[in-house]
Amino acid sequence: MRIVVKVGTSTLTHSTGKLNIRRVESLCKVMSDLKNAGHELVLVSSGAIAMGVGKLNLQRRPTDMPTKQAAAAIGQCELMYTYDKLFDEYHHTVAQILLTGSDVEDPQRHENFQNTMSRLLEMGALPVINENDTVATAEIAVGDNDTLGAIVAVNIHADLLVLMSDIEGLFTADPHKDPSATLIPRVEELGPEIWALAGGSGSELGTGGMVTKLRAAELCMAAGCDMIITNGSRPKDLYDIVEGKAVGTRFVGLGKKRAE
Repeated sequence: MRIVVKVGTSTLTHSTGKLNIRRVESLCKVMSDLKNAGHELVLVSSGAIAMGVGKLNLQRRPTDMPTKQAAAAIGQCELMYTYDKLFDEYHHTVAQILLTGSDVEDPQRHENFQNTMSRLLEMGALPVINENDTVATAEIAVGDNDTLGAIVAVNIHADLLVLMSDIEGLFTADPHKDPSATLIPRVEELGPEIWALAGGSGSELGTGGMVTKLRAAELCMAAGCDMIITNGSRPKDLYDIVEGKAVGTRFVGLGKKRAE
């Protein structure tokens, strides 16, 4: 399988903004093992700004663009250093790709991106992708890293996109407010009733929310790619996901409903 794994800020860091070492180590170990089993993996990683906030010992996420970009520049270095070190322990080579909106909107740059990704995967590398927050003038000019994950998955013809976040999946209501809310294990169509379930933004250090995840699902499903929302606190769930077991909420790609 060709799998894109997107990890959110809340998965990678503690509430302090500092790296959640145990979780990131587990994530890299599991992804390395899946690569050893013959799967192709791409990691779309948030966390640059949050890690910059932690390294700079700022009290909270900055709100002005220059400080955000400065934090991203510092945090991205630490983020890639960490991935390079951890994946190297399992003999896998990482490659950093930083994207802006124009990289996927401009036809020539879009083709260059596709060609580079294709060659990296052919060479057995593990691409690590993030939005280039250091130069992007709108945070998440691409849309956000959920959307970025979907764009990457669609462009490399991935079989599956896994969004690892601080939630278990899509629920029938907000589980923080409604104790009777239940997890929706499978979505085959994004009707109005599904969109109505989307809430607001995510954690303080992150920028995502259910709306961005449904937008990502919309892109993937239209391209015939499955997408799963799952809790990033359990990286080992990736094993179950690859084996086809029910984890989180699976959004089924177009044309796969009858095939299954």
